[in-house]
Amino acid sequence: MTTSEEIGKEVEKFPLTGRFLMGRLRDAMDDSEKQIVESLVEDVADYDGPQTILERGQLSDRSTMLIGGFVLRTIRSGEKRFVVGVQVPGDFVDLHAFALKRLDHDVITIGQAKVGYVPHDRIKSVMDTDPHLARLLWFSTLLDAAIHREWIMKLEQLRAPRRVAHIFCELQQRLEFIGMNVANRIETPLIQADLADMCGTTAIHMNRALRDLREQGLADFQRGKISIPDREELCAFADFNADYLYGEGVLGMRGELDLSQK
Repeated sequence: MTTSEEIGKEVEKFPLTGRFLMGRLRDAMDDSEKQIVESLVEDVADYDGPQTILERGQLSDRSTMLIGGFVLRTIRSGEKRFVVGVQVPGDFVDLHAFALKRLDHDVITIGQAKVGYVPHDRIKSVMDTDPHLARLLWFSTLLDAAIHREWIMKLEQLRAPRRVAHIFCELQQRLEFIGMNVANRIETPLIQADLADMCGTTAIHMNRALRDLREQGLADFQRGKISIPDREELCAFADFNADYLYGEGVLGMRGELDLSQK
């Protein structure tokens, strides 16, 4: 596991993209490839609240690197909103728009967020000239797909208290990868309505689910702040296994995509 000090140095050296693939395949890139990824960002934008940065069906000629804050993927059906993904710093949020050109969902910032915009012609240049780096970019989109599959399965398997507990465990692990997990406390701009839309339930049921977690001493959610007294206990309750995040465990990379594979 990369230490916080090592992550800090990496972010200082590459302030726009230093968290990209951190905890997974960051070490499979050499400094020249990291610099290429950093140079992909053409424009940087700061948002203070909810902002749709890509709408469903909108023709896209650029993709988004999340530098700071959180981003949601959402789909609307009638009057109902469904949150089908949450992104953390270092995520190449909509890289798959390079291939698809139009997404089937909206990409929305929440709270304060900083994003970097990457023109698709720059990504094409990487595809043409650096197959190893192109493969790592492809890996990042496949990682999103693995997370989506886990969400689908857990939505079917778990009732609301365990489902939201699973989301808390996932967020804690993903933030730990990028050096942003502070002890047993997670700072997010999420609200109860976001959690309800992630779990496919109502605000009332989500309020009850959060109360259940609090009364059992497993987790406390207050204005986006998530407190987790005992991580192992919460993970056991949520049936959370981090393998699908491709950091460690049976699915963790062990040099398969390192520079020797270029």
